Amino acid sequence: MQKSNSLKNLLVISAVAAMFSTVSVQAQTPTSAAQTGAAGQTDSGGKLSSGDVKALKDMAQADINEVAAGKLALSKAKSSEVKAYAQKMVDDHGAALTKVQAVAGQKGVTLPTEPDATHKTMAAGLEKQSGEAFDKMYMENAGTKDHKMVLSKLQSDAKKIKDPDVKAVADAHTPVVEQHLKSAQQMSM
Repeated sequence: MQKSNSLKNLLVISAVAAMFSTVSVQAQTPTSAAQTGAAGQTDSGGKLSSGDVKALKDMAQADINEVAAGKLALSKAKSSEVKAYAQKMVDDHGAALTKVQAVAGQKGVTLPTEPDATHKTMAAGLEKQSGEAFDKMYMENAGTKDHKMVLSKLQSDAKKIKDPDVKAVADAHTPVVEQHLKSAQQMSM
């Protein structure tokens, strides 16, 4: 059973990693040529719109928050199902953060580096919990509430994104966040 779950987790992680790689490459290939040909040097030196900057910062913050909460859950969760979910959050949001950081670095955008105040407070509350109470609180907050909020922000930010590289990263984030939310909602705590 343990070996089967490990294999399933490995397959899921591999599929998500492949999805991020494929979406990123497909989305960036045509725009890179267009930017180089049409805009000359504006690829790295051009200014992003405020909507693009906000989207990058929002995605990075969400990824940082989920990785931090996931790591806490890996050490404190009682349920193996919650631990598996937490590992998925660490893996998926860690990979997504790497993509956001790469685009932000190319565009000269400084990103947050630690969980925001709301998530630090949530973590402090989670630290005080144990066993099933921890599992329930983690899944309600980091699982369901956070992913609903992140999905809403992604959808709102998407309307204001102008840069094709930022759009590609946001487009890759959305289905992953939707799947995380669906998984969290299906787990009964």
